[in-house]
Amino acid sequence: MAGHLAAAGYSLRAWNRSDKRRGEWADAHSGKADVAGSIAEAASGADIVIVCVGNDEDLAQVVLEADGALAHMAEGTLLIDHTTTSAAMARSVADEADARGIGFVDAPVSGGQAGAENGKLAIMCGGSVEDFARAEPVMQSYAARIVHVGDVGAGQTAKMANQMCIAGTLAGLSEAVRLSQASGMDTGKVFQAISGGAAQSWQMDNRWATMAGGEFDFGFAIAWMRKDLGYALDEAKRLGLSSPVSALVDQFYADIQAMGGTRQDTSALIRRLPKGNETL
Repeated sequence: MAGHLAAAGYSLRAWNRSDKRRGEWADAHSGKADVAGSIAEAASGADIVIVCVGNDEDLAQVVLEADGALAHMAEGTLLIDHTTTSAAMARSVADEADARGIGFVDAPVSGGQAGAENGKLAIMCGGSVEDFARAEPVMQSYAARIVHVGDVGAGQTAKMANQMCIAGTLAGLSEAVRLSQASGMDTGKVFQAISGGAAQSWQMDNRWATMAGGEFDFGFAIAWMRKDLGYALDEAKRLGLSSPVSALVDQFYADIQAMGGTRQDTSALIRRLPKGNETL
């Protein structure tokens, strides 16, 4: 994402918590952007600060702590957060930013590693109309779709809905692939037959063949999906909702973690289903 900003011509200072990744990024984008040695160096003097880390705790550390990004941002600047967090955390950051006269947009992304690398992310945004208007042109550097869905926290709630949809889709897709395999059919032809109809989805188009082939190294790890589903289930509970399918799939992912699949991508859900009889 930072690479796309550099390519778009923005004056950029990039920082990563990992020295190794920071160095690799600097080598890959030599001459196109500066690399900061600290949060303070990255945030000081910036008109817009963009953050993408792991979870609530990570965001609090890099943004809210005494030497975090907000402490080094000037009044009138803007913070864009692409981390998938709880809606409560988004509101907490917004409150602290507002107290300092800093704008804030919670803007979690969907599209995975490939979407980030190709500049084709989908971004769901929460915040004021004014803050979103400032953020949108910058985010267009690495996004295919950007939607302002409501006030602060709404972006995170939309991302929760996104993850619930993915979880349910992958559960059904796993069963469909295993049914095809156990029946002795050519899974490629089954895909051809059903992907043009109502069953079609991004997950089917991009993961059917790899799931059938036992390939599970496509960027978005199960550990992150369980974190996201946890936020979604907590928010549903807060709203008095029942989410039995999401809760069940979350437990299915726990099974995959117990099998050593924590770092495999979310399509590894199929691993918990035996292949059965390959031929009838």
